[in-house]
Amino acid sequence: MNFYKPYKETKMVCTLCQHYCKIKEGSTGICGVNQNVGDKIECLVYGYPSALNIDPIEKKPLYHFQPGSKSFSLGTVGCNFHCSFCQNWTISQTHDIDKSRYFSPEMIVQLAIDNGCKSIAYTYNEPTIFYPYARDIALLAQKSGLKNVFVSNGFESSEVIDDMKGIIDAANIDLKSFDPKYYKKNLGGNLDKVLENLKHFVRNGIWVEVTTLIVPTQNDGEEELDKIASFIADELGIDVPWHITAFHPDYKEQELPSTSIDTLKMAYDIGKKHGLNYVYIGNVDYETPTRCPSCDEVLIERDYFRHTTNHLNGSKCHKCGSTIAGVFDEK
Repeated sequence: MNFYKPYKETKMVCTLCQHYCKIKEGSTGICGVNQNVGDKIECLVYGYPSALNIDPIEKKPLYHFQPGSKSFSLGTVGCNFHCSFCQNWTISQTHDIDKSRYFSPEMIVQLAIDNGCKSIAYTYNEPTIFYPYARDIALLAQKSGLKNVFVSNGFESSEVIDDMKGIIDAANIDLKSFDPKYYKKNLGGNLDKVLENLKHFVRNGIWVEVTTLIVPTQNDGEEELDKIASFIADELGIDVPWHITAFHPDYKEQELPSTSIDTLKMAYDIGKKHGLNYVYIGNVDYETPTRCPSCDEVLIERDYFRHTTNHLNGSKCHKCGSTIAGVFDEK
């Protein structure tokens, strides 16, 4: 499967993300890691992850997808956004590829199996830019009974999202703001494209959870948070979990304060006002459990992105029997 096509004389169009970069021979696109090598666009980071870890699935964060399981997580260098608050900027904002060791898709899958993981997560930087590598890993992972997870800024091309159908099982997508100007100037993206992609993921049957990092003075206004919650409820569905995560000073945003608990609680209340069944405060010492939307029973307890206690009966509330949305292992 190729994610590029010819464009005039010596240029090629990369079809991995919504930038659709028109790349001349010898150059790379905005991400810095997909290069026009003459007759094709080569993913330069294929086989060269910059980070490999075993994480709880809750750290993605995915709270309604195989809770309590381990996910073998990998990322490369490069990104198609330039967020000033990036927590992984040391890899996402560099194009310096360490080629000292090659990890084939087969090696990644075997490492996941050897470490008792139930899924492989493509994360840390923007996985869309290394989708050719992720795709090959994911197809092998499927054959071994592993699930595949994307943690993304939601700027995939429509071609990639369609290709993900039946390959990628779950995605946590950042909805960083509801201000088109902010998306364009501060992030290097396009809000409308992200909103359409979120709907596209849901239409394609991929389990979706949404994350909004609340950055003081940038996206923490009540009106903007209200628009985000309204979009999730009206366009994605009230069963799509919304993760409200706290900002901590990082990268180019060292002068901003950390997000206050009061602001996080305000966002939580806004989400509930719009009828969202699953709203979560995270990245602070104030975790919110999964509750049954029908009877309010606490079903899954967590401690700072780690699953602690699961009271679910498969996918059902142990108290009232209501079905909880998500992907759960049947007991």
